[in-house]
Amino acid sequence: MKHQIHLRIGPIMFRIGSAWAGPVKRLNRLYQAYPRPLVAVPNFTVRLEPSSPLRRWIRPNIDIRGDFMLPEAQPLPLAHGVLAAEMAMNLQMALGQRRYLLLHASMVERDGKALIMTGLSGAGKSTLSAHLGERGWRFMGDEFALIDPNTGHAHGFPRAISLKNEAVDVMQTLVGTDDRFGPLLTDTPKGTIRHLMPGPDAIARMDEPARPALLLFPRFGHPPAIRSIGAAEVFMRLTQSSTNYITLGESGFRALTQLVHQVPARAIDYEDSASAIALVEQLWADLA
Repeated sequence: MKHQIHLRIGPIMFRIGSAWAGPVKRLNRLYQAYPRPLVAVPNFTVRLEPSSPLRRWIRPNIDIRGDFMLPEAQPLPLAHGVLAAEMAMNLQMALGQRRYLLLHASMVERDGKALIMTGLSGAGKSTLSAHLGERGWRFMGDEFALIDPNTGHAHGFPRAISLKNEAVDVMQTLVGTDDRFGPLLTDTPKGTIRHLMPGPDAIARMDEPARPALLLFPRFGHPPAIRSIGAAEVFMRLTQSSTNYITLGESGFRALTQLVHQVPARAIDYEDSASAIALVEQLWADLA
């Protein structure tokens, strides 16, 4: 493709090509602090292309294509190019990742130990991990936790944080500067979206793995509470959150059961960011 960018996010390398200069220019700005890959062969290739030749110029829209594609995926307007690239990278990981057990989860680290948060869409995982990343935790990702089946260690995938709707204003107030934010995307399939560049520590240390120390299942919109959760339910929830558990076969089963048996798990209810952070800090202190 005429316009390209090569990105390395944690251990994964992407080549993103675009028929238009705009999406690549915005990605270059959003990922300017990330190291560029040292090898020419990426793990995955993404292509942002018009759905038809005329759509490159007239009411331009983006078809998400690459090594792995979903034929039924709907095109996005050119103005949502950053979102299209994000969705395309997620798709390549979900359908093509074979090295790591993938959990659809957000993850932060402290003192070499990882807190992995997973749950249904709308549980607030991205917002909570973004908050913690601004409060002394190392942000490791808001989309995937990568678990090495051989070591059990968690590897980060700290791409730009996808903030949605009310979380955009909340994080803009907390961060206090516009320099780390991408363009404001309105009227997307997920509402209003703005991407936040993780802090310098998250990017500088993105090659450092961490030992999973706590599995957390958050639920937004309820009075603050901590609930125990049994091993059978943890196993079921983790299999539901993994996109490649079945594909990995025995190694995936071993990695997932090791998490269930060796890592404490809790569910929390919360009604705002302050109550969620307080519950996380309480649970983390109890691990000591």
